[in-house]
Amino acid sequence: MKNMGHFVTFEGGDGSGKSTQVKRLATALKMRDLDVVLTREPGGAPGADEIRKLVLTGEPDRWDVMTETLLMFAARNDHVTRTIKPALAKKKWVICDRFTDSTYAYQGAGGGLERESIRRLESLVLDDFRPDLTLILDIAPDVGLERTKSRRHDETRFEKFNLAFHKRLRDSYLAIARRDPMRCVVIDAAADEKTVAAGIWNAVAERFKLK
Repeated sequence: MKNMGHFVTFEGGDGSGKSTQVKRLATALKMRDLDVVLTREPGGAPGADEIRKLVLTGEPDRWDVMTETLLMFAARNDHVTRTIKPALAKKKWVICDRFTDSTYAYQGAGGGLERESIRRLESLVLDDFRPDLTLILDIAPDVGLERTKSRRHDETRFEKFNLAFHKRLRDSYLAIARRDPMRCVVIDAAADEKTVAAGIWNAVAERFKLK
């Protein structure tokens, strides 16, 4: 296993604790002498980071949903080309905070863009490239949004959307997990941080036969 690279993504609504748990998993893997690249979306490469500033700041109505989706896939193409695939080619583990499932949730279920439109963009940009494992951190939207109030950052655009929007996100993520149970594992993110981390590690260890 040490000589193999894997692509693991974290998904979930705002306030689900992804950023914390991504770092915890990366630390656990490094402790086992595995090479890890920690990254995120939108972002993860110079051009993609510039697009991140455009889509995560400002007011909710800054972009219409198609423009927003095109920006997300432009950033994703840069990210995959410049960061993810080169790391995997070097047999590294890539741990990513959000990937294409977020587009299906946020711009699809949340923003109302048809799933088929997203699927066609995904096919054009990514072909058959997908994560080996996706961990979906599930939490009630109102609880997650309450958690975000303690954050100090300016990337708050999606946090400003109403509760109904965030409920659609949660339903979408759970639907994604049901459609693709071989790739996705749902983790109860309402538990305490250590319990969530243990559930994540168990899922990763089982999938990749780690001790």
